[in-house]
Amino acid sequence: MLDLINVEYDTLIPNNVGLSSDKRVLKALEKWHPGYINWWNDLIPQQFQQSLVYLRTAVSVDPKGWAKFDYVKMPEYRWGVLLAPQVEDRRIPCGEHAGEKAWQEVPGEYRAMLRRLIVIQGDTEPASVEQQRFLALSAPSLYDMRNLFQVNVEEGRHLWAMVYLLHKYFGADGREEADDLLRRSSGSEEAPRMLGAFNEETPDWLSFFMFTYFTDRDGKMQLESLAQSGFDPLSRTCRFMLTEEAHHMFVGETGVGRTIERTCQVMKENGIDDPYDIGRIRALGVIDLPTIQKKLNLHYTLSLDLFGQEVSTNAANAFNAGIKGRYMESRIDDDHRLNGATYPVCRFEDGQVRIVEVPALTAINMRLRDDYTKDAAGGVGRWNKIIEKAGIAFELKLPHEGFNRKIGVFANQLIDPDGKVISGAAYDAGVKDWLPSHADGDFIASLMKPVREPGQYAGWIAPPKVGINNMPGDFEYVKLHMA
Repeated sequence: MLDLINVEYDTLIPNNVGLSSDKRVLKALEKWHPGYINWWNDLIPQQFQQSLVYLRTAVSVDPKGWAKFDYVKMPEYRWGVLLAPQVEDRRIPCGEHAGEKAWQEVPGEYRAMLRRLIVIQGDTEPASVEQQRFLALSAPSLYDMRNLFQVNVEEGRHLWAMVYLLHKYFGADGREEADDLLRRSSGSEEAPRMLGAFNEETPDWLSFFMFTYFTDRDGKMQLESLAQSGFDPLSRTCRFMLTEEAHHMFVGETGVGRTIERTCQVMKENGIDDPYDIGRIRALGVIDLPTIQKKLNLHYTLSLDLFGQEVSTNAANAFNAGIKGRYMESRIDDDHRLNGATYPVCRFEDGQVRIVEVPALTAINMRLRDDYTKDAAGGVGRWNKIIEKAGIAFELKLPHEGFNRKIGVFANQLIDPDGKVISGAAYDAGVKDWLPSHADGDFIASLMKPVREPGQYAGWIAPPKVGINNMPGDFEYVKLHMA
């Protein structure tokens, strides 16, 4: 039984899955590695490839001491294959196989379904790096640049995690899928990424912070549900990925929070109480709160679409098979099979939004999305405390689930952020106040000037409260080597 805590560094690919004694998989991964490095080198702007970045690298899967911090060039980062420790006598937590021993090999009848889930999860990891490839050029500080690069290298490692499963358990089909993960690219017309949100641009740092808060949180929910999988290698992979994912959401929440803090500070310093006095606020070089709300609306609704259809036979089949559970499955007090259970979902009928009860088994996506919304609301509440503390009358809100949707029962319906069904004319008149316009994007872009002195920050964002790994405020997080 493999339940290694520490990581082997005796192969090209650091791992705790015994690759040195699994020559077939090791050889396949070593063959895949050059393509991955080529993908990486094409991705990050060339002038940063030789910079030394203060990154954390996994050296263990023990939650108490799993990472070390040091300077490393990104192309030399030790990406690896890391699984959480094996749980003795683990049982499948849900579906028709609930209570049976977890599978260490892929059950033949679920092979196609499992491969599809692993490929979709794997496809999102390199996609977000591709979306963020130009952000380093406009980083508001070395601290933020370092956080971007940390997110990037960890998304790269999450790609490795899924590629290992494909190579180890899916034979020639898995190897072909692993190659395709490097062939597709975000926004490509010929071979786009599989999910719509991962083909959108991330043009500025506020977009990046919103993405890492909202879209990486979708990743957290998906990983939590895959961590329940009866296929034990997938469960262990996702449990360790969640350890790293927490930092990505931290970057998002604190990044938006620091943007809000700086805006409020500048407003107070200049005697501006009205958050809608947008011209004066923007003239001072900070991002007004209504525009932050618009960015929130966009990224939250794009992320809701990632959960798919509210009522889904595919989700029901995955749960029933025991290969994907619900968020925090073990904490839910029911039979974990959903026999006869129902769950409320929204329907759009006769021009009205109605709530109806449907079989809980078919509403797995809806339940996960509801859990996501509750989770996402926490950070929004903390952002509002920053605004409230500054004495400014403004409250950020998550928009109604029907607003700006492209997938599910609300797809392309005319619903405002409060959930009201409105006319096309009313929607056209209001959308400029609900979603970022090209002019908003141009204004935010005008603020995206790089700051590269240690301890210095762009004027639109506040410094962090605490440094990474408790480093001092003027710590040089990136030692730039400009090509």
